[in-house]
Amino acid sequence: MNILFAAAEVHPFIKTGGLADVLGALPKALVRAGNDVRVILPKYAGIPEQYKKSMKSVGVKHVQIGWRNQYCGIEQLTLDGIKFYFVDNEYYFSREGIYGYMDDGERFSFLNRAVLDVLPELGFKPDILHCHDWHTAMIPLLLRDQYSHHKFYHGIKTVFTIHNLLYQGDFPYEVLTDLLDLDSSHFHVDGVEHYGRVNFMKAGLVYSDHVTTVSPTYATEIQTEYYGYGLDGLLRKLGDEGRLSGIVNGIDVKSYNPSIDPHIYVKYRSSSGKKRDNKIGLQQELGLPVRPNVPLIAMVTRLVSMKGLDLVTRVLDEMMYYDDFQFVVLGTGDPSYERWFNEAAGRYPLKMSAQIRFSEELSRKIYAASDMYLMPSRFEPCGISQLLALRYGSIPIVRETGGLKDTVHAYNELTGEGNGFSFEHYNAHDMMHTIRRAMSFFRQPEHWQQIMQSAFKGDYSWNVSAEAYMEIYYSLKGYPAKSDFVAAVDKPDDGDEDLGKW
Repeated sequence: MNILFAAAEVHPFIKTGGLADVLGALPKALVRAGNDVRVILPKYAGIPEQYKKSMKSVGVKHVQIGWRNQYCGIEQLTLDGIKFYFVDNEYYFSREGIYGYMDDGERFSFLNRAVLDVLPELGFKPDILHCHDWHTAMIPLLLRDQYSHHKFYHGIKTVFTIHNLLYQGDFPYEVLTDLLDLDSSHFHVDGVEHYGRVNFMKAGLVYSDHVTTVSPTYATEIQTEYYGYGLDGLLRKLGDEGRLSGIVNGIDVKSYNPSIDPHIYVKYRSSSGKKRDNKIGLQQELGLPVRPNVPLIAMVTRLVSMKGLDLVTRVLDEMMYYDDFQFVVLGTGDPSYERWFNEAAGRYPLKMSAQIRFSEELSRKIYAASDMYLMPSRFEPCGISQLLALRYGSIPIVRETGGLKDTVHAYNELTGEGNGFSFEHYNAHDMMHTIRRAMSFFRQPEHWQQIMQSAFKGDYSWNVSAEAYMEIYYSLKGYPAKSDFVAAVDKPDDGDEDLGKW
């Protein structure tokens, strides 16, 4: 099957969050299942030079956006067996960063139309055009309204994935008519209109053939008023019609593998005990007292309110005073949170380190060194960090929301089941109680080893999720169910036999 992914960011080329991780990993799993999968994204100024130098031009088009006839170059790069296409327009994409510009409505209108315009030039007709988040959400509407009468586009089905419903792409009415050349017949409550403005996310929901989101629990949550951000009614309708599915994300288990990870202090496997050496290495690097028997709790996160940081700031001083543990946070975001964590690290220099920066290498060291990983999110569509933590044997402490609820299961000391700790209500003292409960089991080696083994044995690959996507693709095309789907298992490297489902 031919599948084209369209998105605003893709790892390893450009990344601001989990969307890029998904687009970097899911295509690989689908290719291993025998599909021809390609990915298209903008050519941003921030893409590393090593990739830009490997790109080759495969065509030039001119895309009509309002009164502008804009240049659109298409460059291609093949990586890990996947062809990536880059939409080249310096006026729109040769800027610092990806989002947050006053003309984002125009920039991504151009991207949506460019994806469809260049397809015939690529010699690749997708069976499925899979669009991700609001940045490519107008593609299904444009395909139906302006392209479907051309023979080349006949039979292309669209899938739209919500990665975070909070960000919807909300723009003035003129974006619809003046930029996208779509008439007002689409501007109504059952179309793209949302409180008097054009809502890109809503267009993806209404006009795509199937909608997915990144975990089963989040698919249920967004059908409620609290999590639906004004689109819950539409999402309930999609759920009733069977057009909404929740498929949990996976991670690239070959890249994130502590037995071969070149970034961590000491490579280790589940039975080796060398995770302790990584804790010592991190304590030394960050200037914390070397205390391998003290619980080390970590957060690697964007410093924004959705991540539950107000719960942390509410009780961290109390815990630092009464509890014996170390705490490490890595990330950037809201300046008020950056300032708070820096000041807290200054108050407790022997117990806390705040690294207000982005570092892929340090994040891996933290996953490998920490005993526990804290994610008290207000909401979390899926979450990648808890899966990475589990992969490295850092036991998650999470709030039961979205994908956190689907992937982290509270430890039951009576049955020995569970791979982490969780709390239900968005309450700082519930979180504090759960952290203290986790630390109590850390001091009971027989229980802690059981929890860690459950974490190490989990299957966090994309294999199961890729099969779920394939079932949707086959259903849309009217093909028989692909019962013989077997994604190539991510085999461990030599010497990793004790890692269970790794």
